[in-house]
This record gives sequence, structure tokens and C-alpha cells, in this order.
Amino acid sequence: MDWDDAYANAAHISGAESYPPRWEADASAFRAQAHGRLGLAYGTGARERFDLFLPASEAAGLVVFIHGGYWMKFDHSYWSHLATGPLARGWAVAMPSYDLCPDLRISGITAQIARAIEAAANEVTGPIAVTGHSAGGHLSARMLERGLLSDDAAARLRKVVPISPLSDLRPLMRTSMNDTLHIDAAEAQQESPVFMTDRLNVPVTVWVGGDERPAFLDQANWLGEAWGCDVHIKPGRHHFDVIDALADKQSRLVDALVV
Repeated sequence: MDWDDAYANAAHISGAESYPPRWEADASAFRAQAHGRLGLAYGTGARERFDLFLPASEAAGLVVFIHGGYWMKFDHSYWSHLATGPLARGWAVAMPSYDLCPDLRISGITAQIARAIEAAANEVTGPIAVTGHSAGGHLSARMLERGLLSDDAAARLRKVVPISPLSDLRPLMRTSMNDTLHIDAAEAQQESPVFMTDRLNVPVTVWVGGDERPAFLDQANWLGEAWGCDVHIKPGRHHFDVIDALADKQSRLVDALVV
């Protein structure tokens, strides 16, 4: 099996090269008119920052969106426009960046995201919902490990929606990406959500596009099977456009997150 091809999204999406500049432009335009605070620190590192977008009235709660990029690419600035849907429903939205591999291992990124959620939770009262895409889907699922979040943040966590998550890291050890990720057997066991048994009792909905690579459909279904949670397969959506629904306040994806 060609493991690199199995996890190569862009090679199988028409016009894939147009998506990152489009995301960046849409996010920039959104920030220019949004109400919130940018570049809030959750640590001392240059990438340990998050943007916090606020609704017009008191927030009903906090949504945290964790970006993807195989833990190797992007930062929070590409995704600001995806706050549109939860904001329109009255929820604040935090979007953190994190250090990238190989500068930090995946386990270190997991710890960073936990700190980011705790810092954002100090800014907004009420329930917390966590979502993320691809590698961010992995990180969102990891937040359910008991003891990872502070007691306060864990008590407020009401919903987790991993989008196209990487739930079993072992296949990635067979890809050339592992030259950068440096996943070994111990980290794959520790960091794969499918192996998490001591989890917070929080509702989970796994979301994935029907037109995604078979490997990503497998990853979503593996998590659903391991956790006994719902898996929603969105027809006609691939890995790059499955997240678009976050910008639509009436979408089922936003419903799953904030209702």
C-alpha cells in the first residue's frame, strides 16, 4: 500500500492549490470587521497565541477551533472566518496556534492546546465546546483525556466535534511525513484517541466528508467504533471544504457544536 498517497489530500482534490490563499483572504477580511482580541498569549512562545472573537452580546459559551495541517503547517490566522457560524449563535470563538513539528512533538502540541483552552476559558464564562480539523480533529479528541484539562475547564466542557480527525497515528508512521513528525510506537499509543480509555463523559460527534480519502473515512469510523459515538458523514464534501459549514450559522455542523 502507498501510505503517502493514502494520506495525500491535495493530490485528490481539484484546485487544491487555491484553498490556502482563499482561506487566508477570507480570514483576513473577517478579522477586519470582527469584534474581539487578537494575539492573546497562553504561553511564552511566539506561536503560543490565540485570537478570541466575541459576539455582540454576552457570550452563551466558548467554542475553541483547532486548525489542521498534519501538525506541520498553518497557524490560527488562516481560519478566522470559520468563527462566523458559532458567533452568529451567540458563542465566543477562540482560535489558537501551536508550535509545529519537528520543533515540538505531537505530545507537546497536545499539552499546548490544553493550556490554550484553559487560557481562553479564563476570558469567557459558560460552557465550552471544542472542535478541530484533521490534525486539529486529533487534538480536539485528545482534550477528553481525563486530567489533561484543568478541573474548571473539564467541568465546563459540553461537546467535542472532531472534524476529519486523525484518530490512530500508527499508519502515519509508515508515511514520509514521519521524517518530520517522528512518531514512534510509544507516542502513537499515547497520542492516538482510539486508545484513550479514561475519558471525560462528554458527548462527541465525529464529522467527516463523504468524498474524503478512504483513509480519513477509516480514521473517523475507527474513532466512532472505539468510543461508541456518532459519526456524521457529510455527502459531497472533501477534506478541504468539509469545514466550510462552520461559517454557516444554520448548518448541521454548527448545530452539533453549540446545541
